[in-house]
Amino acid sequence: MGKFDRYKIDLKGMELPVVSREYDLDNQFFADIDAPEITKGRVQVSLEVKKLSAGNAFELNFSLNGTVIIPCDRCLDDMEQEVSSSDKVMVKLGADYAEDGDWVVVPEEEGEVNVAWFMYEFIALAVPMKHVHAPGKCNKAMAGKLSKHLRVSAGDDDIAGMEMDEDEDLESTSQMPDPRWNELKKILDNN
Repeated sequence: MGKFDRYKIDLKGMELPVVSREYDLDNQFFADIDAPEITKGRVQVSLEVKKLSAGNAFELNFSLNGTVIIPCDRCLDDMEQEVSSSDKVMVKLGADYAEDGDWVVVPEEEGEVNVAWFMYEFIALAVPMKHVHAPGKCNKAMAGKLSKHLRVSAGDDDIAGMEMDEDEDLESTSQMPDPRWNELKKILDNN
């Protein structure tokens, strides 16, 4: 039995007009899918498969809710990110596997679709573009180093909600800024 066999939906063998499935995706699912964006999490997925009147066309409705573990854009430590999404995939039976506009074509001789990759993609798309810890929750050592390098003027103690340790603040004020950055600072001041 393969890693993703439990995510196969037998479309040809569907006897009822609507079939529902529930999946609890955990760390093992994300490890098996082996994609770099999300490697850990716990997401509950409800899938409803409707047979359309054409007989060889199906509507797959996904509803997912849960939490994934991803790196913080600011400090690179792992953080929890809630995800929630409702998505739809239209599938029809045909000669060969293909993606035709809004439709996914599945070979009629197989008559089944594996929804594992669809679920992973919907989870990845539900993650916001920018993901950072709440203010004050970032790794303090990394936040201090980043703050030291992002400092625009000597009075800036807090860059985008990151707090610095007092020792790092004293260290950074004792160093003079590189004069080559003065022209770039003028650009920042004008915006």
